[in-house]
Amino acid sequence: MIKKIKGQYVVISETTGRVFGRYMNKKDAHKRLQQMEMFKHFKQRSKKRSP
Repeated sequence: MIKKIKGQYVVISETTGRVFGRYMNKKDAHKRLQQMEMFKHFKQRSKKRSP
């Protein structure tokens, strides 16, 4: 999730509250969030393919 804190956009984990980055604009924060989602789905897909 993205939250605005002290004038910066912060990418935060919804489950753990861990901070994954601080960005000056929402566009960059959204780009990072999309990267994280892609890797999460990539990891899940690779687990399904392993025997």
